[in-house]
Amino acid sequence: MGLALNIGFLIVGIAVLYWGAEWLIRGSAAVARAFGVKPLVIGLTIVAYGNSAPELAVATKTALTGHQPIALGTVIGSCAANISLILGLTALIAPPTVDGRIIRREVPILLGSAIAVPLVLWNGILSRLEGAVLVGCAVLFTIVTLTVSARLDPDDELIEETKRADESGALIGGRARPRSSFGIAAVMSAFGLLLLVVGTDMFVRGGRGIASQIGMSERMLGLTVISIGCALPELMGSLVAASRGHAALAVGSVIGSNLLNVFLVLGVIGSLGEISLGERMHVVELIGLVAITLLGVLALRGSRQITRMEGGVLVGAYVGFVVASSLF
Repeated sequence: MGLALNIGFLIVGIAVLYWGAEWLIRGSAAVARAFGVKPLVIGLTIVAYGNSAPELAVATKTALTGHQPIALGTVIGSCAANISLILGLTALIAPPTVDGRIIRREVPILLGSAIAVPLVLWNGILSRLEGAVLVGCAVLFTIVTLTVSARLDPDDELIEETKRADESGALIGGRARPRSSFGIAAVMSAFGLLLLVVGTDMFVRGGRGIASQIGMSERMLGLTVISIGCALPELMGSLVAASRGHAALAVGSVIGSNLLNVFLVLGVIGSLGEISLGERMHVVELIGLVAITLLGVLALRGSRQITRMEGGVLVGAYVGFVVASSLF
């Protein structure tokens, strides 16, 4: 009975997290539109940060309650799932075309963010200074991205793709809806935040209960169950976008999510207080994250399409990552 109850908490928690992120993104996007913010800017900021909201909520709660292995495992596991599982499954359904400008601008930063994880965790401690530096990187990346996007031509393909996705509802989650008034949008945002808090509590409680009953360590709980649960909304969004002919959006979404998971989520939990891992993160996970990112970078090379074969390799790499983490 206890296991069934914990599984129930986990499933309901995932659903509440999903709708919390949905309402937060929709409400925030509507508020931004009310102030005349461009769709591209909404996609690069509100949607990007909203997609990382579940990871941020879960990692912050677990770090503050003394369950640092779950928090760190969630960050590493989510990054691995994004670059291999989400991008791989999207390529299997509808091979996305890679924009050459993303390769030149964001991919080097993506690789750098993956390398930054073992660098800040090499001594088993994530200090407040290191956390603050990572948060600063998130702010700098957002500013640079917005500055570059402001220089794009109004008829640029990237802007047109973003507009089409925004109109179809693929970008801002679920079904397209009429523009809401400012008051309703603000209420939606606040309600979304409340759902994130409630969903996080249920999700973490269910996950920890299952882990204790089956003998799973908190490190593996974060790397697998929690990280996949947090990635589910983005996975579903990417698959829906791919099925609607917007598979290319999954590429930017994956890159942005991984950057924010490292710079923002890892940075925030470090800034809240120095984190001592107790047991150091296994080398296989840190090396595995960098290796999976390198595979993703190879698949993202040049202005080309990610093939289904490459998608299959990425999905296989994720399976290997989980298996290796559980064995070593």
